[in-house]
Amino acid sequence: MNDQSNKSRQIKPMSMGFLADLIRQARLAWRLLLDPRVPLWTKAVVPASLIYLLSPIDLMPDVVLGLGQLDDLAVIVLGVKLFIELCPPEIVREHMQDLMGEANWRVEADDSSSSASEVIDAPYEVKKE
Repeated sequence: MNDQSNKSRQIKPMSMGFLADLIRQARLAWRLLLDPRVPLWTKAVVPASLIYLLSPIDLMPDVVLGLGQLDDLAVIVLGVKLFIELCPPEIVREHMQDLMGEANWRVEADDSSSSASEVIDAPYEVKKE
């Protein structure tokens, strides 16, 4: 009985990680679709995969329940993955860092400071707790 409880504990985090990654990829794709810096031809990949989902043409017929829907799911997942891969890497990196909470910080000059042209240069290290 102890082995079964250990197995269920091991499976649970892995499935939650997969689900969290899937949600993160969906959010990333949505943000990239709304970003005006992403080319229009790249954005056409997602609607094209959705059109395949609605079209009567299927790679695998829906005769066997569940098996026919796998190709539809695969086309959607691969379409989103292809869309993210075709987007400019710097834009993907920017959105991914923002989603992960690691946005690039920058210091802007305060209007009340006496000398806005002063630059303080020093080594730094980012530590995560």
